[in-house]
Amino acid sequence: MPSFVDSMILLCGALLLTGVLTTKFSSRFGMPALVLFIAIGMILSRFIYYDNAELTQLVGIFALIVILFQGGMQTDFKEIKPVMGTAISLATIGVLLTTVVVGICAAFILDISLQEGLLIGAIVGSTDAAAVFSVLGATNLKKRIRMTLEAESGSNDPMAVFLTVSLIEWIEHPKLNLMGLIFSFVMEMGLGLVIGVLIGMLAVYVINRINFDSSGLYPVTALGFAVLTYAAAAWLGASGLLAVYVMALLLGNTELTYRKTIQAFNQGFAWMMQIVMFVLLGLLVFPNELSEVVWQGLLLSLILIFIARPIGVFSSLLFTKFAVREKILISWAGLRGAVPIVLATYPVLAGIRHGELFFNVVFFVVLTSAVIQGTTISPLTQKLSLVEKDKAKAPTLLELMALGKADSEINHILVDGDMPIIGKEIQQLNLPDDILFTAIIREKRIITPRGSTVIEAGDTLYVMNPKQKRKEMKTILGLS
Repeated sequence: MPSFVDSMILLCGALLLTGVLTTKFSSRFGMPALVLFIAIGMILSRFIYYDNAELTQLVGIFALIVILFQGGMQTDFKEIKPVMGTAISLATIGVLLTTVVVGICAAFILDISLQEGLLIGAIVGSTDAAAVFSVLGATNLKKRIRMTLEAESGSNDPMAVFLTVSLIEWIEHPKLNLMGLIFSFVMEMGLGLVIGVLIGMLAVYVINRINFDSSGLYPVTALGFAVLTYAAAAWLGASGLLAVYVMALLLGNTELTYRKTIQAFNQGFAWMMQIVMFVLLGLLVFPNELSEVVWQGLLLSLILIFIARPIGVFSSLLFTKFAVREKILISWAGLRGAVPIVLATYPVLAGIRHGELFFNVVFFVVLTSAVIQGTTISPLTQKLSLVEKDKAKAPTLLELMALGKADSEINHILVDGDMPIIGKEIQQLNLPDDILFTAIIREKRIITPRGSTVIEAGDTLYVMNPKQKRKEMKTILGLS
């Protein structure tokens, strides 16, 4: 007879495998995986009683740290820099307007006070990084729109958190000072930005200087710095999520040892945390209670999708060069996900009146938003003619192998059509003695590099070099 511990381990293993397999199904229909993960949790809630909102919030916040860290590290700052102003406008003005519109409607629909309605608006105000990254990954969307959506989803969480916490304080203390709140917002965001930059610089210095025997320790070190960033920011009264995103952007866009190894680890760990988080959130919901708010939740979801989000987007992009059809798509791609559901636990734990009602309504809004918008983004992109033509892959640099205590590394480089080394023999590159071509892969064949070997577009080069000569190697090959 298996013990309770063995049974729980079996259940966890089955959940992880089921969660991973469902991503194949969800990607086929363009649906965010969160819908299926939550469905698994809701099915399990029929057999397992779970109502620990505090543990769910803890797991949710940790998962958000990992997701934002992964999203920030995989974002190319050079690509999002031209749209940063737009993204910040969407993350502030857009979230604020969405909060107000949804809040006023929620107050009437749910027969609650305006403050409580605005609290619901704030909770569902931000788009979700995990959902947006997941859906956009399968959509060949135009670059400017894609970068805008990714930058917005990574930067609007702090605004939603601030509004949610502030509105809870307003409900508990009606005489709250508005000017004090504005000052607090500026301080939280500013300090979060500074902390993210400072700890990011420290992380880059430490990771590049430390010499581990195993490359597997570099991702753990980077993740440790991400958690430290959130904790330090929260302890100092700053925005922890903003600090983590800024820190991740810094790590992902600087010369970093084993950066690609770190990114690969983050991607897998972020998926695992998403599965755990959404299953727990699904467990926290009682289906019979959810059925009591179906029409209210559906109505608020439709208001959010067709009225509040478009008002926020069109107002935020009023003085930009985005065409109307681009604004329509940005409005439609405002997927809700983990952040609103995690934020919905705040009023429950704060003991706010109707807290359970808020959680159930927000839960329903997130599910309907993910299903309706997630499954239709790809067809809408085609309909609006906003599909990006396929482009040649940019050259990539990837650490392939840890060489223990040796001072060398092996990298692989994909040769892009514009690189200056194309058509040249290896001997013409005048490589230093300690920079060596170890192999070339061409059309699935391995070629032994010789001095007379000519480099062709599409080749994958395996190059061994001392770590301190990485910049020199990149310069010789035309990567910098």
